[in-house]
Amino acid sequence: MVYLNSSKPGRVAGFILSILVLSGVALYSLLVFWPIPETETPVVIKVEKGASLKEIGDDLKKKNVITDSETFVMATRIMGHETTIQAGVFSLTDLRSNYRIVRQLVEGTPVLHKITIPEGLRRVQIAEIYEEKLNIDADVFLALCEDPKFIESLKIEALSLEGFLFPDTYHFIKGETPERIIQTMVTEYQKLLDGMLKSRLQIRGLTELEMVTLASIIEGEAIYDSERSLISSVYHNRLAKEMRLQADPTIQYIIEDGPRRLLKNDLKIKSPYNTYLHYGLPPGPINSPGRESLISALSPADADYLFFVANGEGYHTFSRTETEHNVAKKKFQRLRRQMRNKKHTKTENKQG
Repeated sequence: MVYLNSSKPGRVAGFILSILVLSGVALYSLLVFWPIPETETPVVIKVEKGASLKEIGDDLKKKNVITDSETFVMATRIMGHETTIQAGVFSLTDLRSNYRIVRQLVEGTPVLHKITIPEGLRRVQIAEIYEEKLNIDADVFLALCEDPKFIESLKIEALSLEGFLFPDTYHFIKGETPERIIQTMVTEYQKLLDGMLKSRLQIRGLTELEMVTLASIIEGEAIYDSERSLISSVYHNRLAKEMRLQADPTIQYIIEDGPRRLLKNDLKIKSPYNTYLHYGLPPGPINSPGRESLISALSPADADYLFFVANGEGYHTFSRTETEHNVAKKKFQRLRRQMRNKKHTKTENKQG
């Protein structure tokens, strides 16, 4: 009887398997953990939305982070991160191997840019800030602000998003889309609306658009928070008495070279935003009002003032009658003349 050595083929198969495993481990180590020549850090990398691994690798190679983009692509795939690298701007601080680079791209937080949008800016000014800071297309931003379908998707009942871009400090990645930026700003406004404003709308008998419009006028008038509710009361009182609002900020909105000192002819400009000619509120907001102005629009002070004028110190003088108002105006005009004369005298002295 002849016995076949059945263990020999098994040993051969095991040997081949071992070789394959060792080769795989070696390849994995070479691609993933092999040291990369040191480069000065940090290196800022921008990953565009939808960028392929090859495009990311080519960018890393251009910046001398890696020497071969193909090995980076293979290493990323071996690590199982072919589709998990997120878009954004990354500051890479550890460039010792493909492994460390990939981990930073997958787990690292994209570089966020802090953008502060002050109260009282118009949508055009806001678009310019984002264009400068984040390199977005301002024209696309502005087109979205007037796109009926986009506005409707945000659940805003208005012809434009003027006034609904909530002023605040935001953090966005460079290259963020205008859609995402606008959605974020409108959402912040809606949080305030849902949190404390919506219930007051019914009490005041205003629509949401009317509230934001009134708040934008208050924003255009007030410098100090302590006066916002008083200014609001003046406009509420004038609306109740069916008086023209005669709000200077609405004129500033329609002149091309503002803001500047208004002239008598400016008050005659034919525009639905001219509250010296038309009764009631203008068709929409004239800027992006902040939190305090929005609250004041629905919480006017309990006062019977109908007029106010600047007092030259950032505050205003409030009056109940037109006679009182004219006295306050003359006082302010005298103060303005004195300040102008002082400035003129200083200039002459310097030139002399």
